[in-house]
Amino acid sequence: MIRVLSLLIILSLVLSSCHKPDKDIEFRYVRDVVADAAGDPMLRGKAVLFNPNKVGGKLRGAELDIYINGKKAGRLERDDYELKIPANAEFEVPFEVKVNLKELGGLNGILGMLGARKFDIRYVGKLKLLYKGIPVKVPVDHQSEVKLRF
Repeated sequence: MIRVLSLLIILSLVLSSCHKPDKDIEFRYVRDVVADAAGDPMLRGKAVLFNPNKVGGKLRGAELDIYINGKKAGRLERDDYELKIPANAEFEVPFEVKVNLKELGGLNGILGMLGARKFDIRYVGKLKLLYKGIPVKVPVDHQSEVKLRF
């Protein structure tokens, strides 16, 4: 009986200490976006996020759909991130996505992109974090106007 009671007390203490962050991680913006047309067309950049909490965590993965001018250009699926998330600070998440030429209209779509000065890029999906040992998903739905460097 004492073992069962001790086990219940320990279990309740462990469960009470495991909870989501007090405040949501904020998706701030994307920077250093570059289109690389050498070989397979790639879109590279860095997502900037902010952790307003007193405790850090780890970024474990990401599932994001990338849209360029309203057309789906690619999908980022990674479960191998091992980035530390600092407490009460901004942090960067590098990304690299293979651009789907068929979705952008093939060669005509790429030539149209090359003629444009700015693009609307939208990122939709989620980031997977580990916070105090508990998995947390941060929704992402961010759109920005970006000038791509080739």
